[in-house]
Formats: sequence, C-alpha cells, structure tokens
Amino acid sequence: MRRRPDAEPQHAAAPCGIGQPGDVGRLAATVERLRQEALEAQEAADGRALIELAKGILVGRLGCGPGEASRQLAKLAEQSNATVLALAVDVINQAARDHVSELAQQFIQAADTESVNTDVSAPLLRLRAAESRMLAAGDSQAVATALLDNALQALGANGVAIWSAGPDASLALVGQAGFTPQEADRWRYVPPEVATCARLAITSRELTVVDSLSSVGVPTIGRRQCPDGGRVMVPTGTGGRIVGVLEVSWPTPLPPQQPPVLRQLEALAELCAHTLEEQPAHPTSLPPNAAHLAGVAELTDLVDHLDDPVLILTPSLDSTGNLTDFRIHHTNHRFTDPAGRPRSMLTATHFLEAFPAAAENNGLFSMLERVYATGEPCHAPRTTLETIVGQVPLRTIADVSITRHGTALLLIWKIQDETARLAALLQHAQRLGRVGGFEESTTTGETSWNSQLFSLFGMPSTASPIPLQELTTHVHPHDVNAVGRFLRTVLHRLRESSVDFRLKRADGIIRHIRMVAEPVLDHHGRLSSVRGACQDISSQHWTEVALAATRDQLADSEAESADRTQLALQLQQAIMPPAPAPLEVPGIRIAVRYRPAETQSLVGGDWYDSVVLPDNKILISVGDVAGHGIQAATGMVILRNALRGLAVTGAGPAQILSWLNRVAHHLTSQLTATAVCGIYDPANRSLRWARAGHLPPVLVRGANAKAFPMTSGILLGAIPDADFEEQEVQLEHEDILLMYTDGLVERRDLSVTDSLTHLLAVAARPLDSLERRLDDLLTYSASDTDDDTCLIGVQVR
Repeated sequence: MRRRPDAEPQHAAAPCGIGQPGDVGRLAATVERLRQEALEAQEAADGRALIELAKGILVGRLGCGPGEASRQLAKLAEQSNATVLALAVDVINQAARDHVSELAQQFIQAADTESVNTDVSAPLLRLRAAESRMLAAGDSQAVATALLDNALQALGANGVAIWSAGPDASLALVGQAGFTPQEADRWRYVPPEVATCARLAITSRELTVVDSLSSVGVPTIGRRQCPDGGRVMVPTGTGGRIVGVLEVSWPTPLPPQQPPVLRQLEALAELCAHTLEEQPAHPTSLPPNAAHLAGVAELTDLVDHLDDPVLILTPSLDSTGNLTDFRIHHTNHRFTDPAGRPRSMLTATHFLEAFPAAAENNGLFSMLERVYATGEPCHAPRTTLETIVGQVPLRTIADVSITRHGTALLLIWKIQDETARLAALLQHAQRLGRVGGFEESTTTGETSWNSQLFSLFGMPSTASPIPLQELTTHVHPHDVNAVGRFLRTVLHRLRESSVDFRLKRADGIIRHIRMVAEPVLDHHGRLSSVRGACQDISSQHWTEVALAATRDQLADSEAESADRTQLALQLQQAIMPPAPAPLEVPGIRIAVRYRPAETQSLVGGDWYDSVVLPDNKILISVGDVAGHGIQAATGMVILRNALRGLAVTGAGPAQILSWLNRVAHHLTSQLTATAVCGIYDPANRSLRWARAGHLPPVLVRGANAKAFPMTSGILLGAIPDADFEEQEVQLEHEDILLMYTDGLVERRDLSVTDSLTHLLAVAARPLDSLERRLDDLLTYSASDTDDDTCLIGVQVR
C-alpha cells in the first residue's frame, strides 16, 4: 500500500531487530563487504591456481620438487622486481603455445618498438585469470560471468553474450553477463537468416565492430538498455568452422580501439571456442566424432537415391586444426566428372587436387569455406567449373548448391545442357520480341507452328496451323494483294521476301504483322519447304502513326511560331531602330543604342524613349517587359505610349510610374515590367527620377562613374497600387547620364553587384564622344544571356 507524503510515519517492528534506516544501511554495507571478500577470495584462488601451474612447469623443466620450484619462483620474482603472480603468468606464457602466449610476445615487441615503459603484465594476467576461471566453470553461463568479471570490465565493457551457432545457421544464447534475465529470455534463440550483430560476425568471418547501435538498424541483446552503446563481435571456432560468437557490449559509443585490445578479445573468443566444443549447450549442437561418421554414412545412403549429381565433402585439417581443404568422401551414381575421370579416381582425393581452378578468388572453394564456417546454405546459378584435360582448360557451366550437414558438406552441381539452354534462350527471345516461327513442307503439305505463333494469331495450341495458301483469307482486304505478291515471290520465284499486313484474328482483334519467309530447296534445286517467322509490330505501327501526326503538328506550330516571331520583330524594329540619330535639345545631347537578341525567337520587350514635354522639360525613360515574343512586343508598345501620355500631365516621375503600374495591372493581361523614368529640366540642370524594379542610372562625371542609389520601387503590374520613391539630382556641365536595360549587365555566373561594378569600370574610360562611349559599353559589356539591350546616354552641354 502506498503512503501519502503528508501522512505520519508509522514504524512497524521489523524482524531480526532491524527497523531503523541505519540498520538497513548497515545491512547493505555488510552485504557489499561480503561480496567484495568473495571476489577477492576468487581472485586469490585464481592467482593460486596460476602459481601452482607455474610451479608444475618449473618442476618439469628443472627436475626439482614442488618446494624447490616454489623457492625458485619467489627468487626469480624478487630478482625481476615483479610479483610472484606476474612471474607465474610469464612462465606459463613462455611454456604455452597458444593465442595468449602469442599475444604476450606481441605486447612485448610493441613496447620495445615504441620505447615506452608499458606494463604488459596486467592484460596478460587478466587473460590467464579468465582462462583459469573459464576452465573451472561448469557451464557457459559461468564462462560469461568469468569473462566479464576477470577481463572485460577492465576494458570498460558492461555486458557479454556467448552465442552458439547451429548447423542450420541459427543462434542460441548459451551464456550472458551484464544483461537482465528478462532480456536474456527474449534472445534465447535466433532463427536462421535473422540479422543481428552476432550474425554480422558470422557473415564476415572476422572481428566486427559497431561503434554505436543507433547508427545501424540491427537488433541485438541489450539494445533497450544501451541504445547508443558500442559492440564488438568475434566469431569463435576451430578448424575453419565457426561454432559461435563472442559479443561484448559497451554502455556508450565505442571509440576506435587499439590493436592490443582487439587482440585480447580475439584471445578470449578462442577460449570460448574450446568451451563451446567441450560443453555444447545449443540444442542442435554437433554430436561426437563417432556420431559424425554415422551421420556421413546416412548422408551417403540419402544422396545415392537422388537424381542430381552430388558430392559429399568432409573437412581436411592441418596439425593446428585449421581448415586446408576438403576430401571427396563420396559421389553418387548421377555424378559425371567434367574431365571424364571415373568416380573411383575422385573418391578420397582432396577437392583442390581434383579441381585446382576452384581456388580462384571468390571461386567455388570460397563458397565451400563460407558454408562450412557459417552453416548458411549457398546457391550459385551459372557457376564456372574449370578442369584441366591434357593441360588444356575445360570450362563447364553448372548450377551449384552447397549445404552443411554436421561436419560434412553436400555439393550439388547440375551441369547445364548447352543445347537445351540455347533453346530456352531462343524461346524467351521470341516471347519478348513477340515473334513466332513456322515451317511448311511442300511435299507433304504439313505445316508446323511454335507456341508463340499460335498466340500471335489468337488461336489455341490445339488448333490446326493455317497453310500459306490460305493466309489471304485471314488478312485485311486492303492487304490481300501485298500478301499475294509475297507468296508468289517465295513459292514461285524461290526468293526470300517479307510483307507487312493487318491480320484479322478469330476474336475480332486486328494486329499488324510482319512476315519473313525463305524457300528451302532440295539437292535438285526444287522447293521442299518454306520456313519463316512472324512478328507482331502493332505497337511499332501505332507509334509511327503517332509520330507522323506529331510531326505534322510540330510543322504547323513551327510555321505559326515563325510568323509570330517575324511580326514581333517587325513591330519592335518599327518603334525602336537599332541606332537612331542623336536628339539635339537645348542644353543636352541624347544618343541611343539598341541591340536586339541574337536569336529571333527571343524578341523581347526592351524599350527606350526621350521626348520634349509641353513645359520644355525632357522625358527620358527605359524599360523592360518580362518575357519574349509577340506578347512582350505588344506590351512594350502599350507601356511606352502610356508613359508618353502620362508625362504630358506635368506630374513627377514617381506619380507617372504609379499611374503606369495601374495600366500594367488592369489594362494588360498578366503583364509585368521594369522601368526607369527621368524628367530633366534644362533651366537648372536638375533631374528628377524614379525606378520601378529596374537597375538605377549611372552618372559619369569626369573620370569617375557611379550608380544612383537603389531607391524603393516594385516592378510594374505586380500589385494594383504601388508607391515609388522619387529623387532629384543636380547635374553639371559635361556630365553623362546612362540608362540601360538588364541585357547590358546580366550574366549567368556573376551577381548583379559584380556585373554593375564591371559596367562602372567600362563607363569611366575617357572617350571623345557620347556615341563612342555607348558603342564601347555595348562592345565590352559583361552580358552572356543573348537578351536584347537598350542603352540611352544624356550629355549635359
């Protein structure tokens, strides 16, 4: 029952006199002390076992008694300034010829190479202590606990799992430490082909590191506890056969590990391999050797009743227990050697001796090794088998299947019949190409069709084929004459011929067929038969019809587009000639240049204008209508004429652009444009100007050129009502004012700012006339968009 936080505490009498919080703390401390004493006692026992083992080695080497060996061990430890336990481990490593002793030698060589005073005894002591505990363990669960307590916790690991690999490629959790019992129950058995971290090590057959579980989508034991933790998986096995996996867990992402740490894990995995072999815990673990031989005998009886060619292979190990080859234990009666050797010659020989080419990289022998190591079946269609016959390589194509049964491998290869394979290939090609074949004997009158031709004619395969003389009764009436000419060419003129016709099928469907036939002559030169093929070309026919219609439509569209482009070009040239005569007005000189687009289809809507108003002021403007073609040209005419009419009212540039915006928005169809409008007063040399989304004018004064400020002003036609900012500039004698459209500065690879900087540099060059300055700007402009360009220059006099 839960107690409310504000309720009065009620103290009940506790059993054994424990009722106060202090008593509970003392009990916990006692339990922790007893646990620590138990661990120390276990460590002491492990150390005594290692010392006793070292004494036994000294007794054998020195020929002395146990007491003398103990004194020698203590004396050597004192002379080498090491503990008796560390010296005992060193004696064991020198006497042993196992993975741990090799690791000890590597540690010593690495310390000598790096010239550092590194204590290599600690990891070796942990490994020997773990080995001692594992040998004394009663089951794989105790082995896992010994690994974690004696070796892996010192490396920062928080969990270890020992997996046993079954012959069917399944995995069973036979020991674990650091994981909850509930989590261990969930992972007691992993079916074959289920991807896990342990499966990664079996597939790669080497030590595998996962830096963080969150970076891979592979499940494993303990992932819920440490979702970001790291893992190291080491396959364990002897004789080339993987019997299990050692999986070590870290609580946090795993940084790159030094080679000595990984070598320690490999040594621990080797110890686990011996433990798994000596203490099999997997429900499908392999039986003893006698049972293996009985299993191979049963396998031999089985394959003798199979219709497929089968070889039974058994592993061949060297003196160290490593897999070197496979021995051909048996071949069934269906087996035929590609080199023609009898079965008795191959039985009991090594596989690589009989088939040396199988040792090539990723060849058949590699497949055998992988299946033997992992237990996962392998199927490899169209595998090349090469044998040597009289020093000549003979290649054979076969479908290969490999499975592991106990320690034996079952190798099934089905050598492909090349004739049958080519026939099947031809049949598939005819099906994909919708081609059917036929042959008609002129002597017997018998006609033969393949299955695809029956399908093309819409007839069941049980129907009688249509003779060539009756073919005209099944074609469209308009194609009867063409088919008749085709038959006369083949049957009477004895020449190969082809014809396209419309076939009327029995189901009412019309198909377009192309038939090709050739006469077959006997040794007297007389016609004996006709053979040929038919192809359904209906899709090709309708595609050609659609293409023809499309070409006609494109031709009409191209003609219409050319007419529209020509009209727009004529309209543009009528309003804005490329180089009009300079406008002489009291106080100023105006020159204009217009450069049309290089491609006629890109006729645009750039425009310029300069006109003397009734109050003797001068309107100067440039603009650019968005888009190209006839719509842009007509829009340009509308806005240019509207601007002239609005300027007559005497309003300022900002007000004129505001009215022009309404014209663009309401009186045109989705028209947008940019513009600069200026009104020059010759009386006081002042210029009032405003912009609508356009680049600002440029003022050249002496040897300097600068752009007007970028005042506010949206492009014309974007919104119904818009306000524009107006500014006034006082010009001086010999000042030059430049207005232009974006075709002068626009580049695909430069920003507008960079292009404007280039324009200012060109504009500042000293030239003797206004016209030459404009020509120079057009010549050296940085534009690369092939757009049309307007440029207007005003020189104050």
